[in-house]
Amino acid sequence: MDVSNASLYAALADLPLAIDTVNLRRRARDTSSGFERVTTTFRLRGAGELGRGEDVTYDAPDHDALFAAPEADPTTPADSLGFEAALTGEWTFASFSEHVDTVDLFPKKDPERETSRPYRRWAVESAALDLALRQADTDLASRLGRARDPVSFVASTRLGDPPSADRVREIAERVSGIGFKLDPTEDWTDEVVESLPTERVRVLDLKGLYEGTDVDGVTDPAFYEWLLDAFPNAVVEDPAINSSTRDVFAGEEGRLSWDYPVTGVESVENLPIEARWLNVKPSRFGTLKSLSETLSWARERGVRLYSGGQFELGVGRDQLHALASLFYPDAPNDAAPTAFNDPDVPARLPATPLSPSAAPRGFEF
Repeated sequence: MDVSNASLYAALADLPLAIDTVNLRRRARDTSSGFERVTTTFRLRGAGELGRGEDVTYDAPDHDALFAAPEADPTTPADSLGFEAALTGEWTFASFSEHVDTVDLFPKKDPERETSRPYRRWAVESAALDLALRQADTDLASRLGRARDPVSFVASTRLGDPPSADRVREIAERVSGIGFKLDPTEDWTDEVVESLPTERVRVLDLKGLYEGTDVDGVTDPAFYEWLLDAFPNAVVEDPAINSSTRDVFAGEEGRLSWDYPVTGVESVENLPIEARWLNVKPSRFGTLKSLSETLSWARERGVRLYSGGQFELGVGRDQLHALASLFYPDAPNDAAPTAFNDPDVPARLPATPLSPSAAPRGFEF
């Protein structure tokens, strides 16, 4: 029987969970956006099973601190977490989540930015959910009584400096029917846009809500108008809504989507324009309970959802696919397989949609 979003958390909360050990693995990989992505996989073991979750904190020093030997006691192993003992024990999933509220997941240094706290929290929660499901000899879809559908995805890429449509066109030639999520920048020109397959651009990420980052977007109303006209089929994500831009979107509200500010129901209810679309990044929510509440809120109001990726390098990307398969499989999911993030476009790329595995366990797609 289908479990509604409203009872999603209730269907998982009472899962028994036994954690004997906590270990970490660091990953690093160059990306098409010109930076080295570092993530840490949390590995929770218990009752002969392994559960994994991926910490997508963006700042490498926050990952490195997890593996640094404590200064106060040089005899302590370099991979000691500080919070390892606090996460072991026997719980239900709900009681474990409540317990983690009391645990400092950045014991060796404060994070470079506060937004990293829910990212690491989600790594712990997703690993615990994976482990609890495996210990119950089941998978997420079976526990929720929901069908697993093939997952459509779009390719997300920046156009480089100076901007060029070459990468987009190369991917379009190699993957039949694929759509795109693009991040417009102020150096885009008419010539660049005209060379893009504009009809296949499904999402434009304006990044208008970032401040003081390397990816802050343009918030000029004329730029916004130009993009709305040039990409008539695209959902428009995270515009800056203010006195000079609000009129630009009059009549276009159904195309607007939100990503950066979305951390739970309260954040969605406080958006400057009523949500019609939401980009779901589980790590921004931090907890499964907050994610579940927001899925329920969206379903009740007919708000459309799609997955958001964060250059996951391992199990985190598979878990994005698992959620999309259950809740928004046909959406413009920004969760392409990791090969699409390689600096150079590979000769062979996976096709969309992605098929679920034949026999999943735990929090697997």
